[in-house]
Amino acid sequence: MEKHPETGGKGCLSPLLKQSSDITAVRGEGVWLYDDSGERYLDFTSGIGVTSTGHCHPKVVEAAQKQVANLIHGQYAIVRHQPLVELARRLGEKMPEPIDAFFFASAGTEAIEAAIRLSRHATGRPNLVAFHGGFHGRTMGSLSMTSSSVGLRAGLQPMMGGVVYSPFPDTDRYGWEEDVAADFCLRELDHVLATMSSPGETAAMFIEPIQGEAGYLPASTRFMQGLRTRCDQHGILLVIDEVQAGFGRTGKFWGHQHFGVEPDVVVTAKGLASGFPLSAFGASSSLMERGWPGSQGGTYGGNAVACAAALATMDVMEEEGLVDNAAEQGAHLLARLEQLRDKHPEIAVVRGRGLMLGTEIIDSHGKPDGQRAARIVKEAERRNLLLIRCGAYGGQVIRWLPPLIVQRAQLDQAVDTFEQALMAVR
Repeated sequence: MEKHPETGGKGCLSPLLKQSSDITAVRGEGVWLYDDSGERYLDFTSGIGVTSTGHCHPKVVEAAQKQVANLIHGQYAIVRHQPLVELARRLGEKMPEPIDAFFFASAGTEAIEAAIRLSRHATGRPNLVAFHGGFHGRTMGSLSMTSSSVGLRAGLQPMMGGVVYSPFPDTDRYGWEEDVAADFCLRELDHVLATMSSPGETAAMFIEPIQGEAGYLPASTRFMQGLRTRCDQHGILLVIDEVQAGFGRTGKFWGHQHFGVEPDVVVTAKGLASGFPLSAFGASSSLMERGWPGSQGGTYGGNAVACAAALATMDVMEEEGLVDNAAEQGAHLLARLEQLRDKHPEIAVVRGRGLMLGTEIIDSHGKPDGQRAARIVKEAERRNLLLIRCGAYGGQVIRWLPPLIVQRAQLDQAVDTFEQALMAVR
């Protein structure tokens, strides 16, 4: 085997793993990333919404360093450890009633898989309802409920059985007002329950309150409350996937709080531990107890260092008012991006909540233009601004995911740079 040109050895990263930038990062601080040549980049990706308190927040670093010196891995099927117990208590304080019991894993997709398992065990029902455009992970169960783009499922069919899809109220795609879209999607959901998965065979509905990979599409109060009504009527569990929208990202602690609905299960990850791999799902103790004994486990879930980082993350969020900051700065960012939309016809729409916003790029015929979006992101990188894309049509949506610590001057710098990139690719 030939030696790899970058490392000098024969090992290299899989060619199937594609980086969105050409940067080799060596250091992060706050909203900034530094590459191996010392160049500084304004990071508006946050590791796909993960570094909520910014890169290497001093309090998170201190908590992790202290925990490393005491206990790195207390395997939670064998022993409990204090950060795990304390994190469960702190998460319980943030959850809607009656959620008070938690299972911890490493990645969001693992927590979704565990929620699938509990939903089927607790109800004795086989089927799950997912919604068009949702992203729930890349492992087989979560992937079977994912429809944000065909590339994720390509070459892997057939998927896990028992999953049916229902429309999501995407007002931009339908071209309808919010309530019209909600009513249509609720009627279609009733049709799904009448024709594809009877209520008596439907264990749960899984939904993102604001769809991430599909292009930052918010649900609506009318639609979410309609789901709650149907779940209550038929004994179906409502599982809210807060992996990307949760932990303050949208200007409320949980994305579902925008819609006045209370779930049976909440799944969280990404911003939970400021970059350490940690995920969880919460349910009421009575619901958890209906699962089958031994059905939850894993080697690395609830890692002590990751839990310590999560506790520090929650402290920082409270002490620095990061949820309120996400709402305030998100409103400013939205206004700035809407101004750009009015000036630049290649921006079709700006949508989202808080610091979870998307700008959809179109061509001169009004069609989604993933190639142009890619060129814009690359031009922004050349100007020291990091952005990423999503969306079903070649990644036509440019995401805005700065850390929750971001300040107005940094937002203005990013928007000004983005406009320069827009103009450079015409």
